[in-house]
Amino acid sequence: MSLIALLFAALLAYSLARFLKSKHPIESIPGPAKDSWFTGMSLPTHSLPTDPTLFRQLPSAVPRRTPVQPRLGRASQQLYVSDPLALHHIVVKEQHVYTETDMFITGNRLIFGEGLISTLGEQHKRQRKMLNPVFSLANMRDLLPIIQPIADRLSSILQSQLSANRCVFSPPSRSVCSHSFTSAAKEINVLPWLSRGALEYICQAALGHSFDALDVDKDSEYLDAIRNLAPSTLRLLMIRPFIPFIVRNIPLYWRNKILDWAPLGALRDLRHVVQIMDTTSKKIFAEKKAIMQGHSEPVRAGGLRSGMKGKDIMSIMLKANMSSSDADRLTDEELLGQMKQVPKSHARPTDTLTLFSTVIFAGFETTTTAICRILWILASKPRVQARLRSEVRDAKRNYALVHDITGPWEDISLPYDVLMELPYLDAIVRETLRVHPPTSLLSRTVRADTVLPLYRPIKSVSGEKLSAIAIPKGTTVIISILAANHNKDLWGEDASEWSPDRWLNAAGKRVPLNRHSEAATEGGESNPYSTTEKNPEMESEIKFPGVYANMMTFLGGGRACIGFKFAEMEISKARRIGAMNRADANTHPSEQVLTTLVSRIHFALPSTADEDGNIKEVYWKMNGLQVPVVRPPAGDDVTAQVPLDLRVVQPGDFV
Repeated sequence: MSLIALLFAALLAYSLARFLKSKHPIESIPGPAKDSWFTGMSLPTHSLPTDPTLFRQLPSAVPRRTPVQPRLGRASQQLYVSDPLALHHIVVKEQHVYTETDMFITGNRLIFGEGLISTLGEQHKRQRKMLNPVFSLANMRDLLPIIQPIADRLSSILQSQLSANRCVFSPPSRSVCSHSFTSAAKEINVLPWLSRGALEYICQAALGHSFDALDVDKDSEYLDAIRNLAPSTLRLLMIRPFIPFIVRNIPLYWRNKILDWAPLGALRDLRHVVQIMDTTSKKIFAEKKAIMQGHSEPVRAGGLRSGMKGKDIMSIMLKANMSSSDADRLTDEELLGQMKQVPKSHARPTDTLTLFSTVIFAGFETTTTAICRILWILASKPRVQARLRSEVRDAKRNYALVHDITGPWEDISLPYDVLMELPYLDAIVRETLRVHPPTSLLSRTVRADTVLPLYRPIKSVSGEKLSAIAIPKGTTVIISILAANHNKDLWGEDASEWSPDRWLNAAGKRVPLNRHSEAATEGGESNPYSTTEKNPEMESEIKFPGVYANMMTFLGGGRACIGFKFAEMEISKARRIGAMNRADANTHPSEQVLTTLVSRIHFALPSTADEDGNIKEVYWKMNGLQVPVVRPPAGDDVTAQVPLDLRVVQPGDFV
């Protein structure tokens, strides 16, 4: 062997030895045992486990922060965080240091364009500054009447499946039903209907446009695209880590060529979804802009100008943008999403979705998941369901009496102020969003060497007490929304149990929240550990930096969910079926849906066995979003569905 070869082998051995002995700074923190020195812990960053129990157990076994190594090699380190002070620094105080990962930003920019979830720094701040007033409480309150007729129609459709005669639908007026209901329960998969309802009221509220989502006889490429977006992206989880490298190093022309040649059906499906959503949104956007400039609305199906009166989010956004200063005004590309054309011979309509598709997609997925989860909980807890229904009935009867309204109490529509004063409904919504957040984990990349302080000091591997952690540039931080929401120091030993009464006082009234708890959302320096919660079960000095009810469900800081008020309002409308409530300033469409459905329909878990004697059991898998499936052997553990036994409400269904 030559001298050069020997020197090279010695250098290689020395480098390998140093690599094996070197330690990442966060390796001094106690964490789960490694499966391998190379792969680390078996927690793939881009292929999340389906069991949420793991993410609740990590903080218990390793107090609140756990270094996790993904299957990308030893040098790739992650820090699992749910400590309240650490989260305050990550999402509020030093949010410029802890930014979204390149994979997240680049992937969203390709799909959604230059919107809130795909921009950073000053561009994001400028967009947020203009959009925050659009999602104000006053504007969200004006959207409440839009949701009620849709909730009524959804309820009538479900009721029609419980009777021999079908309902006659004549939108936009209420459905007219002529039927004889049976007291027997019928199993119905409520997921597709709740999904259709969510799409309809979100499209009306966001775009001021109806796609008749509740009419199964009408096809819509746009609605199909929205529904297929999440499944299409989930099929591409394994290639997402490579997207930033591909975008930076391969020209768009060749990216399209590769896409056309490669056997990647999932990518082509996603491109088709993007094309449809982008084309439809641009058409509606152009019409809205023309109306703003004095042109009349085109006479065609779906137009809602007379009913919306310019109160939809797109119209409000256009008005706000037109009245902004030149420095703050957003371009049409930022509002709609930047188009990136390729040469004509290989052109495709766009690489991006519109900002409005972002709003619709985010609202549709989270609202559908939340309402399905609440109905499933109500089905599994008959006493809770009866108590909620009784609260809604009493509120409707009292409102009818005061305003001299005649007719069945089930048909009474509660206005915003009354809906907000239903404490048990509010408690159900809050507790569901706390225990079962639609998204359980978020990732951040550390852009500069920093020190992360801890609310609860921990012991290092060597036994040293640590009140802060030195984190080098390039480290990935995992924000555990689920672990933060299940913090036992704050919520008690039963933190992982679903208990809406924790939000109520001894008299059954809603526990008030200090407005300070929703104040520091744009990078403020307010003290997050003052006593903002009055619930005696909570440790008062602990304060998480979330924008909603001392939980991290809607995150916090400058990248908090901008539409969380609308999301909560949607859930409340759903409660009309089931009886949910919001007592403070934030109503969710799901609350409207719930109150409507629970008033007329009783929900129970599936009870009919198949030919093999198996009864369907719904299980919620965590695949980025929480996906309800039916466990084997009654189900395939893959298909999203929420089968429940439905029947008409009877006198015994109250407390």
